[in-house]
Amino acid sequence: QVQLVESGGGLVQAGGSLRLSCAASGSINSINVMGWYRQAPGKQRELVASVTSGARINYADSVKGRFTISRDNAENTVYLQMNSLKPEDTAVYYCYCNVPSHSYWGQGTQVTVSS
Repeated sequence: QVQLVESGGGLVQAGGSLRLSCAASGSINSINVMGWYRQAPGKQRELVASVTSGARINYADSVKGRFTISRDNAENTVYLQMNSLKPEDTAVYYCYCNVPSHSYWGQGTQVTVSS
């Protein structure tokens, strides 16, 4: 079992920045991939960014150059630095992690970008 606790969401104006954090606890030694998905109202959940235990990083095209994912293995935490935010980035952001044969999810944190 892995527990994920997110923090850092909120309301920001377009062009602003936010930093999301996700701390993992429990069976953390089995975690391979950590990352973030988001889901906007009326839309499907989509991958935002992910990072493997070997530091391989993947970004959605829509956030490349604006968002940065990082992972602190010592603290079992993954971060998402979001810069140059746009109204279309408004969504609930979910932290996730993959272990062999299973995925775990955080409770979600709301990010709202006003125009």
